[in-house]
Parts: sequence; C-alpha cells; structure tokens
Amino acid sequence: MSFHFLRPLWLLVIPAALGLLWIWHRRGDVRERWKGIITPHLLDALLVGDKSGFRLTPIHLAAAALILGGIATAGPTWEKEPPPFSDDKAPMMVAVDLSKTMDAMDIAPTRLERAKQKVRDLVKLRAGSRTGLVVYAGTAHLVLPPAEDAALMELFLDALGTSLVPRAGRDAADALTISTGLLDREPVAGTVLFFTDGVDASEATVFKTHHDKSQHQVLMLSVGTASGGPVRSRDGRIETDASGRPMQARLDKAALEQFATTADIPLASVTLDDADLQWVQRRAQRHMQAVQEKDAQLRWKEFGYWLIFPIALLGALWFRKGSVVRWVPVLLVSLVAFQAQPLRAEEHRAAQFEASAERFVLGLFLTGDQQGRWLFERGDYVTAAQRFTDPLWRGWSFYRAGDFASALEQFARLQTPEAFFLMGNCYARLKDYPHAIAAYDNALKGRTDFSEASANRALVAALIPKKKKEDPDAEDPDTPPDDVKFDDKGKHGKSKKIDAAMLKKQTAALWMRNLKISPADFLRRKFEIKAQARPRKALAKP
Repeated sequence: MSFHFLRPLWLLVIPAALGLLWIWHRRGDVRERWKGIITPHLLDALLVGDKSGFRLTPIHLAAAALILGGIATAGPTWEKEPPPFSDDKAPMMVAVDLSKTMDAMDIAPTRLERAKQKVRDLVKLRAGSRTGLVVYAGTAHLVLPPAEDAALMELFLDALGTSLVPRAGRDAADALTISTGLLDREPVAGTVLFFTDGVDASEATVFKTHHDKSQHQVLMLSVGTASGGPVRSRDGRIETDASGRPMQARLDKAALEQFATTADIPLASVTLDDADLQWVQRRAQRHMQAVQEKDAQLRWKEFGYWLIFPIALLGALWFRKGSVVRWVPVLLVSLVAFQAQPLRAEEHRAAQFEASAERFVLGLFLTGDQQGRWLFERGDYVTAAQRFTDPLWRGWSFYRAGDFASALEQFARLQTPEAFFLMGNCYARLKDYPHAIAAYDNALKGRTDFSEASANRALVAALIPKKKKEDPDAEDPDTPPDDVKFDDKGKHGKSKKIDAAMLKKQTAALWMRNLKISPADFLRRKFEIKAQARPRKALAKP
C-alpha cells in the first residue's frame, strides 16, 4: 500500500481556504481598524462586545467545507483496483503424471484416482475459468485445451489410466512445453499445475529457464507417501517383480523438494480436504493479477467520496438561525471543484446497487453491450442475451444459458474463425456431428494454428460411426450365399456355406462396436500415433 493523491494540485484549495479565513477575520476585527486612530489603552475601554475569545462562525464552517472538498477532489488513495469489467479468471493447464507408480495404493484408492478427484474438485472450484488437461509419461499428450466445459473434462478424466501412454518414463518438460504453448494463446498469464509422484532431475534446468523467461507460473502437487504402497495392475491385482514379490512405490520427497528448489517451483502435497486446491487457486489468481499490474497501467481506488459525509454534516449546521454567509462565491468555488473531478461512478456502479435498482441505473448510464457484460459476469445469461447487441456476446450468453440453437443463430451471423469454432461447439451440443465437423474445418481454414478447433474436431470425429463404402456391384445381403473358402492355416481350403442371417448379425455387431468407441480407446489410439511421430527420449538413470 502507498498513500498518495491522484490530483495533488487540488490541495492548493487548503491554503486558499485558510487565506480566505484570515482575510475575513482581518476585515471583521474592530481593533485592527481603530488601533491607528485611537490609542490602545483607550481603545480597550471603548470596545463593546464579547471578549471571551474564539467563537465558531459560519465562515469557519465554510472554510472547513472547502478544505474537506479540496482533499476529496485531490483523490486520496492507497489501494489498487482492477479495471472495470475485467476477467479475473486465471487460465490453467493441469498436467497429470501417468507413470506406472501412479497406480500405487498408499493413497486410497490409488495415487492416480486421488489426482483425478482433485482435478474434478479444482474444476468445480474454478467454475467459469478455463482449464485444460495434459497427460504424460515417456511422452506428453494434450487431452483437452483450456475450456470451461466441466462435463467434457469429467468425460476424459474417467478415461485416464497409466496404460494410455505407450512409452514409460517421465517427460514433464514435454508436458510443460505443450501447456505453455496453449497458455500463450490466452489473453492473461496462466498457471501450469503438475500432479506427480516423481521427477526427472535432469529436467530441472528446463523448468528453471521457463521460470526466468515465461509469464506463466508452474505449481506442483506431490501425490503419495514416503512409506509408499503396492502398485495395482490393470486387472485390479497387485503388480509383482520377477521373484513374485509385490512391487512397492515410495515417494522420494527429498528429490521432489530438491527439484522444486532448483527449478524455483512452489511445491505442496495433496491433502484430504481442499486446502491444497485453495492454495493453488490463490497462487493462480495472485500471479495473474501481478502480471496484469506489471504490464498494464496502474489503477487506484479513490476514497475521497467518504468526505462527503462530514461535508454534509457541516452543511446541516449552516441552517442555524443567525448563520449568514455570502454563499454565492463559496458555492461557485465548490461547484468548480467537484465538476472538475472525473466521474468514476460508472466504474463502481456494479458493486453499489442491487437487483432491479441496479439495472435501472445501469440502463440510464450504460450501453446495451455494457449492461449485457455486467449481467454476463454475474451469471444472468438469459437477461444478458436480451441486452447484448453484439452477435458474438449474445451468442455466448445463449450458449452459457444452454440455448444452443439460439447461440448457433447468432454465431452464424459472423464469418470469423472463432465464430465457426463456436458454431462447431453448438452443433456438437445439438449432436449434429457432421455439421460440427464442417464448422471446425471452416475455422481451421481461417486459422491454421487453431489448436482448440483441431482438438474438438478430433473428439467429434470419434463420435461419428464409420460406415462401410457401398459397392455398386455388391449383391443384396438376402441373396443365398455362394461357396466361401477359408484358409485353414496353410492347409487345403474347405468349402463351407455361411448362413445369410448369421452374416447380417455379425455385420451389425461389428458396426455397433465401431460406433461405441470409448474415450479411453480414443485417447490410446491418439497417443500411439503421436508417440510414433516423436523421437524416443533416453530414460534417465535412477
């Protein structure tokens, strides 16, 4: 905090008021007017009136009002404030370690399941904020770019398992690179949060370089205990070594602390309550605000308006009987002083009024889009959509209110890559997947580096059933079958007839299997393709 005045020149009103008070007393002092004419010892005898000393008069009240008005107009302040209508939601990328040791059961049910539950709770705590998801082991992979869709995050969290990433290891540096690249597209500084039970010490320099050069901070939550626990296998049993003994995974807390110190990363442990998530959220908000204050012009909250109350109290005393002051000059000076002060009421109006009274006042002073943004920030999306005139914000309001058809109508009025991306989201919500694919393609034509559109297109494409190409020369499936020969492992083929009804049943079953692809299978195939395209990283020696 730093106390200062925003407009210090208005403090000159204070000596002006004191000078006015001195001139007034000088003109009203009978002794001063007659002391050059009548000798002092005779003047005391001739003076008539109260000689008891100081007496409060209207001129004193006028001078006090001017002094208080000058201080108020000067803008006393000691506290910074965010810009009006600014978005305080810090973006975040969550990186979850999918190494085999995350299946250890020292934290019930397993370390990975506890980390997934923590991510769910974090998304709820950060409702309205953009949160993305990255997973890593020997390679790192994007699961979900920063978004506000908690349902989609829940869908892919359920699918996470240590068997998804095809390579063993801990390539946290790759996860950091992917996360930072996505956060660089956000309008404000963000946070990368790691859930892990171990680190590769050789990557400390990479994290230290990131800390020194990037505006995005890194936080780390360790999952596990020093005593460790057995590792659960894919079939729910206990993993064993070559000799048949249960595998134990222990958390090397000293190594994590050394890594955090070297890389300058704040480190904490997961807790049974939400103290760890509150710690993450506080640091994410403070970091974002610190970067904003560093890069943007400082804004200070004025407190001079509190002086209106003592000024009003002084004004009440001026109605006493016998209190007479020539108010015209004083009134003119006061009006000039207060009219010169910039009107900042609109910046605070959203926090001063409530309900219908607030909206009535906002309607008098704010445009339709400003009213809509104020209502949007407070979750009244239906009313916000009625206030907005901008199709993009109006569509966003309908989208957040769950009216995807109306949102699609608004986004369709725009021809930007972002509008096509949002149209794709609306189509996906309406389960019109082919049109969603087309909308995402249009967004990618306008912005080839639109990673969110690429990711959403892949997700929607996985939900569309793959249909077999129709052969114009193919016979009707109800036609009686011909002889079909099967290769019996290199032996002579045998002729066998296949029942037409059985063939149709098997074809339908195959089609249904292709239709109901699980998120876990989708991620596994995606990670395998990505891993094949990347060079293999040498594993660090233990």
